[in-house]
Amino acid sequence: MLHTPHSPAPRPRARSRRRLRAAALLASAVSVCLVAASAPPTPLGVGDRLFPHLGNPGYDVAAYDLSFTYSGSNSKPLKAVTVIDARATAGLERINLDFAHGKVDSVEVDGEPAGFATAGEDLVVTPEDALDEGEWTRITVRHSSDPVYSEDRQGGWVRTADGLAMANQADVAHLVFPCNDHPSDKARFTFHVTAPDGLTAVANGLPTDVERAGGTTTWSYRTRHPMATELAQVSIGRSTVLHRTGPHGLPVRDVVPTEHRAALEPWLAKTPEQIAWMEKKAGRYPFETYGLLMADATTGFELETQTLTLFERELFTEPAYPQWYVESIMVHELAHQWFGNSVTPATWSDLWLNEGHATWYEALYAEETADRPVAERMKAAYGASDRWRAAGGPPAAPKPPKNGSKTGIFRANVYDGAALVLYALRQEIGRPAFEGLERAWTATHRDGTATTADFVRLASETAGRDLTGFFQAWLYGEKTPPMPGHPDWKPSAETAPAKGSQAAHGE
Repeated sequence: MLHTPHSPAPRPRARSRRRLRAAALLASAVSVCLVAASAPPTPLGVGDRLFPHLGNPGYDVAAYDLSFTYSGSNSKPLKAVTVIDARATAGLERINLDFAHGKVDSVEVDGEPAGFATAGEDLVVTPEDALDEGEWTRITVRHSSDPVYSEDRQGGWVRTADGLAMANQADVAHLVFPCNDHPSDKARFTFHVTAPDGLTAVANGLPTDVERAGGTTTWSYRTRHPMATELAQVSIGRSTVLHRTGPHGLPVRDVVPTEHRAALEPWLAKTPEQIAWMEKKAGRYPFETYGLLMADATTGFELETQTLTLFERELFTEPAYPQWYVESIMVHELAHQWFGNSVTPATWSDLWLNEGHATWYEALYAEETADRPVAERMKAAYGASDRWRAAGGPPAAPKPPKNGSKTGIFRANVYDGAALVLYALRQEIGRPAFEGLERAWTATHRDGTATTADFVRLASETAGRDLTGFFQAWLYGEKTPPMPGHPDWKPSAETAPAKGSQAAHGE
């Protein structure tokens, strides 16, 4: 669904004096934590094909206001307050939020105490009065946010050498804060992060305020554009914030471990030119700022958190990685700001639109700046494509992850396998039409969500002919179709890793 524009703070709903007196009594009673006994609370979901219990129906979030208080230890839970402004899209007696791995102290709906209970990985809230369709509401949850997690559920808070950062893809934002944790429900975010003096806190968007009191500093940030929960970023550590200017006066903000500032500067200086390169391909940069967050952590991936991409510091300081390789990863994550962040997948099966495009521009940048031909990489991908489809499903119909591992959907079929689809499309409709489609896609769906069907429709309009059959074969076929213009390309019987960053890095 498209994002609902931000609304002013909702007014409390009118209630009788009897109900107000009852609410006052409930505020001091233990029974505030009990939901109505008419039926047990149950976990819900939006019916995503890959993650059916992710997200929640019945409301559209317009804004999150998140407050975190950090003690100075990245092994202790943070105190947190999550405020959600949302509009009911159906009548609701209960409101399901995705939330796990934290203790809930209290919940209020429009300033009044509300009942709450846990069901699976949902926090089920029962307001005093049911919500009517179209009604605005404000939900306030006071809770803890625990950075310590088990090895089989990685993500959410990532502990770094000097603090914390976030990595919420694909379904772990709700391990950090209560939310509607599905990319179809984008919202604007405000962050307030309190930490001991000597530490620096950063978040998505632009800074709005800094307050110092009693040995702590509270840093506030706000996004100007809607964002999926999986793209939220908060970092706390002994960091230096560096500023430079990108195209059109764009503020570029990088956050680096202070002790590694000098070693990282040559890499950071490349970002403005990379943004300018991407703008020629995909249109004007879609957000208010950009930058790199270099974390002292070993994650095995990089992550395109909106306006502030998360990178492992060692990617830039490990001499084994060639310069062209590191730069192509930088462009991969930068490309996600257009493909995945500004234009967000409506479902997780549409992930190929994110990763395929990011991989495509990663490969194109390596071709144009490091003489590494796209055609060679795509020929290698073509050889492996049938095996990737058998193992992980076709690009637009990936198989569900095994053993509940939500990151299991990030397979080769949605990286180089999906970039191969884009290469085939360029071969099919020609370079001018393809490049026009790319710019039209990012402009048409900016700040919204989009589906594979939307891409097929726009591609057909751009090409001036129906491409449904072409996409059906390339996106959903068990076998890889013949490559236009390359009848000599054949599937390979050998198993070889994809030539590109996603064999080891990136999301």
